[in-house]
Amino acid sequence: MDCYITVDDYQSRALFYYFVEAYTDPSSKPLLLWLDGGPGCSSLGVGAFVEHGPFRPKGDVLIQNHFSWNNAQDNLVFLERWFEKFPEYKNRDFFISGESYAGHYVPQLATLILRSKLNIFNLKAIAIGNPLLEFYTDFNARGEYLWTHGLISDSTYKLLNKVCNISEITRQSILHNVSTSCSFVDNLVSKEYSEFINLYSVNLDVCTSSTLSQAAPNNFGILHSSSSSSLPSKRTPRTTLPKYSEESGKIDVCIADEVNSYLNREDVQKALHAHLLGGLSNWSFCSFVLKYDKKNLLIPTIDTLGSLVHSGIRVLVYSGDEDAVIPLIGSRRLVNKLAKSLGLNTTLPYSPWFYNHQVGGWVETYGEKKILSFATVRGGAHQAPYTAPQRSLTLITAFLQGTNP
Repeated sequence: MDCYITVDDYQSRALFYYFVEAYTDPSSKPLLLWLDGGPGCSSLGVGAFVEHGPFRPKGDVLIQNHFSWNNAQDNLVFLERWFEKFPEYKNRDFFISGESYAGHYVPQLATLILRSKLNIFNLKAIAIGNPLLEFYTDFNARGEYLWTHGLISDSTYKLLNKVCNISEITRQSILHNVSTSCSFVDNLVSKEYSEFINLYSVNLDVCTSSTLSQAAPNNFGILHSSSSSSLPSKRTPRTTLPKYSEESGKIDVCIADEVNSYLNREDVQKALHAHLLGGLSNWSFCSFVLKYDKKNLLIPTIDTLGSLVHSGIRVLVYSGDEDAVIPLIGSRRLVNKLAKSLGLNTTLPYSPWFYNHQVGGWVETYGEKKILSFATVRGGAHQAPYTAPQRSLTLITAFLQGTNP
């Protein structure tokens, strides 16, 4: 089966998809679209093969993931044509989810769907994890998170507040004009938390044995600020992302190596029906071909969430609480502020939710029918299903059912 949907006939542009049905009674299940962030990072390599897909690579084979989630204009065109290809899924309850820079993709796509008024969509809700929603709030929360978690000193935190904060460091980097004072503060921050801390999950060890992980900063997109360049032009990894090992219950911090090796095998690419141009295609976690305007980071999407809520679309914003890149601090403030601006009452005060008799995180809901919610995933990374697969599955299951976890 061809796993591409053409979104631009004139320029022959197409999007690759990876589709998995539910293990049990798939004909009755809702439809969930997942988009990873970056921007430009792979929803196949990160979302499907590291986070919540049915399988994960282990050496030369695949192992089962027992906590998988199946047990903007181009995207809209893709969905229209995907439903033409699979008409049996039209009018299913439809949900859109994603993480990180998908804080832009997901609400923008949901808005286009509502504006299209096409009867093939039955959009119910969206869920976005550790999302970029408002540049200044989200990026400045990073400094506060680093300080409260003991990763930078009191004196450096004072410099962030008085001389140059992380949003300003990043904004100047986008414009390729970093001042001496901001560069000084940025270097101090990076030196103190050190290259051996994974900002995507601050309590994890890093992959020290991996040649892939030794190359340079930032494996998964441009959100991670680093010394000398808050938005590095080459998106190659310093640290790789963790994996839940069902055999040991431990997290494999070198999973990115295995995914990279697996998806660069010609037999795997053929099995996935990926187009091979002249043989083996070079697969990478994030695209080096697509050019994204980094100034788009500054565009807020929090008001877009408000418009979706006003239209009756349920919105869940969730945060892995070990992420320093887009920390829960900023997301919680933004959701709380949005609820107040929409005049929504708090229907569930900030409270712990549970998985297997242990705290899985915290949740707060606003408005009737849980129209707006904020939740945390205890022990969750920037990509929460990496480090907290059971809790993430519990949260997303409740989201699909329209209940609290």
